[in-house]
Amino acid sequence: MAPSYLKVESRGSAPRPSISTPAHMATTTLKVGGMTCGACTSAVEAGFKGVEGVGNVSVSLVMERAVIVHDPQRIAAEQIREIIEDRGFDAEVLATDLPSPMFSKKGYLYDEDMDGEEEDEPTITTTTLAVEGMTCGACTSAIEGGFKSVTGVKHFSISLLSERAVVEHDETLLSAEQIAEIIEDRGFGATIVESNKSEPTKSLKTRRGSSGRREKVATTTVAIEGMTCGACTSAIEGGFKDLECLVQFNISLLAERAVIVHDPSKLSAEKIAEIIEDRGFDAKIISTQLGSSSQSSSAAVAQFKVFGVRDAAAATALEAKLQSMPGVNSATVSLATSRLNVSHQPNIAGLRALVELIEAQGYNALVADNDDNNAQLESLSKTKEITEWRRAFKTSLAFAIPVTLISMIIPMMVPALDFGSLTIIPGLYLGDIICLVLTIPVQFGIGKRFYISAYKSMKHGSPTMDVLVVLGTSAAFFFSIAAMLVSIFCPPHTRPSTIFDTSSMLITFITLGRFLENRAKGQTSRALSRLMSLAPSMATIYADPIAADKAAEGWDVAIGTGNEAKNDSAQEGNAAEEKVIPTELIQVGDIVILRPGDKIPADGTVTRGETYVDESMVTGEAMPVQKRKGGLLIGGTVNGTGRVDFRVTRAGRDTQLSQIVKLVQDAQTTRAPIQRLADTIAGYFVPIILLLGFLTFATWMVLSHALSNPPKIFVDEASGGKFMVCVKLCISVIVFACPCALGLATPTAVMVGTGVGAENGILVKGGAALETTTKITQVVLDKTGTLTLGKMTVATSKLVPTWENSEWRKKLWWTILGLAEMGSEHPIGKAILASAKEQLGLDIEGTIDGSVGDFEAVVGKGISALVEPATSAERARYRVLIGSVRFLRDNNVEVPQSAVNSSEEANIKAAGSAKSPSAGTTNIFIAVDGAFSGHLCLSDTIKDSARAAIAALHRMGVKTAIVTGDQRSTAIAVARLVGIPSENVHAGVTPDQKQDIIRKFQDAGECVAMVGDGINDSPALATADVGIAMASGTDVAMEAADIVLMRPNDLMDIPASIQLARSIFNRIKLNLSWACGYNVIGLPFAMGIFLPFGYHLHPMAAGAAMAASSVSVVCSSLLLKFWKRPRWMDDALAEEKGQLRRRGAGWGFGGLVGKVTDLARAATGRKRKEEDGYVPLSNLEAV
Repeated sequence: MAPSYLKVESRGSAPRPSISTPAHMATTTLKVGGMTCGACTSAVEAGFKGVEGVGNVSVSLVMERAVIVHDPQRIAAEQIREIIEDRGFDAEVLATDLPSPMFSKKGYLYDEDMDGEEEDEPTITTTTLAVEGMTCGACTSAIEGGFKSVTGVKHFSISLLSERAVVEHDETLLSAEQIAEIIEDRGFGATIVESNKSEPTKSLKTRRGSSGRREKVATTTVAIEGMTCGACTSAIEGGFKDLECLVQFNISLLAERAVIVHDPSKLSAEKIAEIIEDRGFDAKIISTQLGSSSQSSSAAVAQFKVFGVRDAAAATALEAKLQSMPGVNSATVSLATSRLNVSHQPNIAGLRALVELIEAQGYNALVADNDDNNAQLESLSKTKEITEWRRAFKTSLAFAIPVTLISMIIPMMVPALDFGSLTIIPGLYLGDIICLVLTIPVQFGIGKRFYISAYKSMKHGSPTMDVLVVLGTSAAFFFSIAAMLVSIFCPPHTRPSTIFDTSSMLITFITLGRFLENRAKGQTSRALSRLMSLAPSMATIYADPIAADKAAEGWDVAIGTGNEAKNDSAQEGNAAEEKVIPTELIQVGDIVILRPGDKIPADGTVTRGETYVDESMVTGEAMPVQKRKGGLLIGGTVNGTGRVDFRVTRAGRDTQLSQIVKLVQDAQTTRAPIQRLADTIAGYFVPIILLLGFLTFATWMVLSHALSNPPKIFVDEASGGKFMVCVKLCISVIVFACPCALGLATPTAVMVGTGVGAENGILVKGGAALETTTKITQVVLDKTGTLTLGKMTVATSKLVPTWENSEWRKKLWWTILGLAEMGSEHPIGKAILASAKEQLGLDIEGTIDGSVGDFEAVVGKGISALVEPATSAERARYRVLIGSVRFLRDNNVEVPQSAVNSSEEANIKAAGSAKSPSAGTTNIFIAVDGAFSGHLCLSDTIKDSARAAIAALHRMGVKTAIVTGDQRSTAIAVARLVGIPSENVHAGVTPDQKQDIIRKFQDAGECVAMVGDGINDSPALATADVGIAMASGTDVAMEAADIVLMRPNDLMDIPASIQLARSIFNRIKLNLSWACGYNVIGLPFAMGIFLPFGYHLHPMAAGAAMAASSVSVVCSSLLLKFWKRPRWMDDALAEEKGQLRRRGAGWGFGGLVGKVTDLARAATGRKRKEEDGYVPLSNLEAV
């Protein structure tokens, strides 16, 4: 009988007194019609000046909305409407929120006058958009600028490389469609990918600054196209400048994505997309997710693309049908995006059941996640961009070649064939007419996209690289036309000096550069694309999972008795009926069939069979891992030669693979501080270059006429005259300077580096964490589960005579302990439970009969519970305390000093053994009904890589320390074994004290990294400059961490993660230095500073150089793909494990041969990974 849970009345409980609610300011939102310009909005705002009871007034011209904060006791919503109408505008009250919560700039809800009051949270929507047309940081900045001062947006984030924008917003003020309109208004394509609404929840309102304060924000991801450099990201970011409704804004140039955390009550996802598009970039909402939700952890939000819902009535009927289904909390259909959002309990209403219900209503439904992933994969691979720019390049090249031949090559090389010199009419020549006709399709056909983007960016005062392209090519084109007109109308009608070839070749070089750049960008995201492609498209399941479970039990019985014939009957009926379904429709509880070589579609537990699994693509673990019944499987990994069945425990977005993909996507979206600086510089880059270009033109115009002996180029007839030379120099300056290289320097390195890290089992959560990791000087490690395996066992137990003398009493004592630890997830609790089952003669999956209630876990100290064993004797309840000596004494339990001294003896012996793998024990003390009843001594095993990892950190100049809630003697023993000085051991500390220790290190000037794996480590992980969590730990710990290590038993990944961060950051600095140096060295040539020495940069050469600059930066970042953990780390680990160092590891002749062999093996292994290859494994021996 499984333990039931007792309902124990709390002591001293009394009803809480009611709290009176003081008057609050209300927020009224109105739709205002008739506004056409800023003067109209000012007129509306002026109507509320001096009106009593009116607070903040915000009027949006684009949204046609007015939001007024007012005291409803003094002025009603209808009176507000009348004031606006008196100003000559149409007004309609949309909503009035009473009371009105106030948002701080950090996104926290607070009210100075309230304490302890419960209130409804506003509904927050997280909208994700796919944005097309971004090329650089200036594009992302332009889109961001479109959301400046837009009501309803709480947070906005945009990524250039993934072409995504994420917007958190209040849909009552700003819809997802309006966000897309804002992005499109900025000159970019925007498509809403998903928009998730939150459920209104109750929250406890506290005073400002209270720890009870809760965030109420939405996170919107927007895909953005058109960004090419840091100036683009700065332009987009400028659109969101000074928006109080923004909590956080992140934009990635390379990922082409923005992630925005915002107040959805003031800024909607649609408005965010509209702001981005208004900056001249394409914005597409990918997803909008609520940051604060009261839904239980078991609740999930599923998104579907629904086809066939034609009107609001059909949508309402479908919503009602879904809401009537057990396990469904809510359902919302968006007719504009054909999206259906369903909040449901996956264990009651799974995805497959939802799809079947939707299709039963006559509609077609697809899981949106799969569609979004396909779109994301296409975006990451840059397939569309590569195709478009290849076509543009070929087209422009086809026109540019004849133009160049007619205007330059033939007259210079074969003057006898110069048919272009034929005169049509005086001043009009055949060659000029042909060049004009051939240049127009290039200038205004291929170049149309540049004109549109440049116009929209200039409209908002955020010039991007496209402005430079348009000015440079237009100057060449229109100057040539002007020269032709002058030649026609002004004698002596000589052939004009036209430069149509400059215009056409510039666009040709620029399109070539964009084509090569996008090809290189597609390579930077290869690691993320491979991760996203790991899950199979289809899976095979049993039609009846319950019958399959029975069949598995029959299999076990047959194997146990040696009668394999029984297995046939066990598989009769529905158990043998198989179904092949799309992977996205797998539900928790399904039994999936895995055949040799299959990819695993979801996370689960083996129920039957035995095999080896290749987990290298997810965890980076090179060796196949054996899986038996009860073993955990990870979705996306590859089954070996065995056939197994497994029960799905996590599917869809909840799988470990999905979490890894999400983490890597977030890492590549968030910008490092150094990138923000680069994007800021890029934002000023274009205006400065324009100024330099015009200064170059003006200066040389003056000098060429003022100097008696100007440079030879000004007097050479072939140059076209002084004015023509000055125009060419101006064009060279404008075209050569490219902000793209500066904007791509950081995101390309971060994308490649984080992707390589993921392939090696190191997940970094963003550029900021990456940059901070390079500065680490102190690493603080938890003991249990971090330095040790966390698989503790009870080595010895000692009971007081009262419980020891009787065998029945002794079993009762173990029953009490087992019941108390029945639901524990802590390694100590699991060890005690396992030992209790062993003492009671139960197997590992057995249950202890009895009930447990009033359970309380005091983190870092122990547990308290009220248990009632189900024994044959009289049933009684026991109050049990399990924990440290301090925990028992704090609960008024007297612990004999002799018991404490006895428990310390094992630690003293262990401390003297530096080579014992289980050096150090943990002592647990137990009290029953307020009296000490005995203690347990638990031992753990040090991880094989612990000592080598600590030595590697010391070699890198990083200091180490241990913080643990265990007793000091145990911690000292472990520290001596792994090589940490005893003075750096902090034992017997609580989670709060761990935070204090971290702060002390920080106060001493250290940059601290905390390494842990448990819930009790999460406060310290969050406090540290860099939190590093082991993947085997709790979700809470991994959520609080900045870096997650997928191979928890390989501690060498700790120094390797620091080394990886340093390599990435060094590459970023190299890229930035190259991008800056490129412009610093090249601009003087383009400006003609070296003309006196006969050196200058032709406009066509400047265009080619501009195209090469961004491509070279991306290729530099791609070199990070060859990063591997340093050889000396692997050698140190091998030496610690007692393995001999391979030959050819040095730098002699043999060493060089060895390194060449290593490179060949690495290249071969990388190719196999890219092809999702799989090395056949040998068959398992019969059991």
